[in-house]
Amino acid sequence: MESLRFHDGNITDLIDFRILGLRSDITHSLQVHSSMVRRLFLERELEGHRGCVNAVAWNSEGSLLISGSDDTQINIWSYSSRKLLHSIETGHSTNIFCTKFVPETSDELVVSGAGDAEVRLFNLSRLSGRGLDENMITPSAIFQCHTRRVKKLAVEVGNPNVVWSASEDGTLRQHDFREGASCPPAGSSHQECRNILLDLRWGAKKSLADPPKQSLALKSCDLSFTRPHLLLVGGSDAFARLYDRRMLPPLSSSEKKLPPPPCVSYFCPMHLSDRGRSSIHLTHVAFSPNSEEVLLSYSGEHVYLMDVNPATGSSMRYTVGDITKLTSFTPILNGVELQQSFPRVCSNGSSKGHVAARLDKCRKLIQFAGKSLKGETSSYDGIEACNEVLDGHGHEIGPSLMLECLCIRAALLLKRKWKNDVHMAIRDCYRARKINSSSLKALLCMSEALFQQLGKHKEALDFAFAAQTLAPSDSEVLEKVENIKNLIAAAEAEKNKTTNGGSNSEPRSARLLSLSDILYRSEANSDASQDGPRSEREDSDYDEELELDFETALPEEEGRDIESNVLHGSLNLRIHRRDDANMETGRANGSCESPASSCQNDKAPYEPEAVTDMKQRYVGHCNVGTDIKQASFLGQRGEYIASGSDDGRWFIWEKRTGRLVKILHGDDAVVNCIQCHPFDCVVATSGIDNTIKIWTPSASVPSSVAGGAAGPETSDVLDAMENNQRRLSQSREAILPFEILERFRMHEFAEGSLHPFECTQS
Repeated sequence: MESLRFHDGNITDLIDFRILGLRSDITHSLQVHSSMVRRLFLERELEGHRGCVNAVAWNSEGSLLISGSDDTQINIWSYSSRKLLHSIETGHSTNIFCTKFVPETSDELVVSGAGDAEVRLFNLSRLSGRGLDENMITPSAIFQCHTRRVKKLAVEVGNPNVVWSASEDGTLRQHDFREGASCPPAGSSHQECRNILLDLRWGAKKSLADPPKQSLALKSCDLSFTRPHLLLVGGSDAFARLYDRRMLPPLSSSEKKLPPPPCVSYFCPMHLSDRGRSSIHLTHVAFSPNSEEVLLSYSGEHVYLMDVNPATGSSMRYTVGDITKLTSFTPILNGVELQQSFPRVCSNGSSKGHVAARLDKCRKLIQFAGKSLKGETSSYDGIEACNEVLDGHGHEIGPSLMLECLCIRAALLLKRKWKNDVHMAIRDCYRARKINSSSLKALLCMSEALFQQLGKHKEALDFAFAAQTLAPSDSEVLEKVENIKNLIAAAEAEKNKTTNGGSNSEPRSARLLSLSDILYRSEANSDASQDGPRSEREDSDYDEELELDFETALPEEEGRDIESNVLHGSLNLRIHRRDDANMETGRANGSCESPASSCQNDKAPYEPEAVTDMKQRYVGHCNVGTDIKQASFLGQRGEYIASGSDDGRWFIWEKRTGRLVKILHGDDAVVNCIQCHPFDCVVATSGIDNTIKIWTPSASVPSSVAGGAAGPETSDVLDAMENNQRRLSQSREAILPFEILERFRMHEFAEGSLHPFECTQS
């Protein structure tokens, strides 16, 4: 879809407007414009680290760049010369995951957080007059209050005294430099530090319907630039949370776990809010430059955009009941609105001639998408064409065009079958039925989505019956109804056979599984498995037991079998959930199992909060290998979205339509960090390589790829994205608690050998 225009206007017109002084915001529009984004090119690699670069950040003026690495060093780089100015040996004992300039300190104070659970403050003025080799300085402050890895730091514009740290111990702490140079004080334990602003050790939710019960390992946080009292956090479940710092309780210590404080809003795409036990979690959360939107990046999923205030945007809020409405047949829809589905023709003051031209363009794009449905072009291109119509011109087209485009896009999504495309198709079918509840195409697409890809046969049959009522002689509809009936009958027969003891279950001793098969379950059919009913065992509060037969070679000094170098035995794993002990004690004395949930005898049943849904999705990349992968707004207007990927590339999309604008090769393994310069069209990226890449719009021609540099050719872009989607779909969902698995990476058993746990990359 190279011929589609972008929505940020013609750059020469914008320059003319700036010269004539006709618009005051032209400079912001020109910073990151589509014509420059499509010319991004690798200008320089900054060398100076000896390990993975896990964090990069600009100072407020854009004159300096700071970076943190696995080598436990902080490096300070000059933007103008692209040279290394300072290299600080921080004294951290493990990987640095986050680092920042402290505002309003003339860029003299910098702060770092690392895997050793420490936050360290440094004064760069102490390096004055030293050479690059003289990089040992004593920290100005050391905060050792956290008990697990510190994954993200936040600073407030205009505040030189405070930094906030988010940790996997479930707490977000507020460090005030005016209160002391160390924490905890000498002779005290970390439990006595009264600096916890947000205690989420009982904050994680398995699903929207479940009360918070488990520890939320925080992965990311952000403060609003325009309203710094707003705090956004994300971690080891699917829900991002927005808090107003003015409404939070006083700072507390960790001596007692407290119930999570109420938040202003939850954010989560509707299809991810009801997954039960799932390995899907957030790796990054961010406010838009104007703080009106938030961006969420998920491990094992995609990147999503949402409105902070749904009442003024195009997002909507939903509850538990709305989730079931989406897949349940009702003759006349009267429920959740997924997006605006009515036109506002000429609402922007455009002339009727211009509107007519755009409507004609939309009709041609819909025709193109129809050809994709017939196999004449790729499903991806057809979906991009529909995105342009619905997201780029949805306020201009009438209900008939919108209905047709929604049905075509739903069918293309079901045909493409990328990760959770089926849920996007269901949303489109729902919107189509809001326009016309008797739409045959919408009913058939909904039936196919529920039947073929989610395994919800009874719900699919309801939609198929409705379609049959509209077209009683249609052979396709009749065949679909019969197929669903036969599958339901077969499933019932199998269920009865199992109930009556007729199943031929395999003996326990005959099953041969690898340990990682036991620890994980495949997500190859994740849409079906995760949306099906959860078993009683899965939802129970009992401990889980796994029994495993193993054999492994022993080191020579530990002993040797007479016949071989192999130790035979069995391993019984008894997995205790973190709150099991408290639950047993609570049951004994009649108290509740956690501060966040109470016994039914004492309080009313838990009532889930409303959640803000997505308004745009960005696909093509892969995020499963690291849990520090960022998704960022580019430019002061934030009109473009960028994310790193596990294939060594980084992706840029148009925010409004979700259209892929640029794909660049940024690392030999994984791109994790993406930070746009505050004023120029310059982007810094980093990842597993020990270098930082600086990208500028210096390519000779605009393109969707690297403009002639090392990277995928245009014809390979779709292949790269499809490979990423296969990795996402084949990622494996953990059945052990997230708190255990996040520390380790399990290697497969091979030919009777036991491979040890290895640390993850992040």
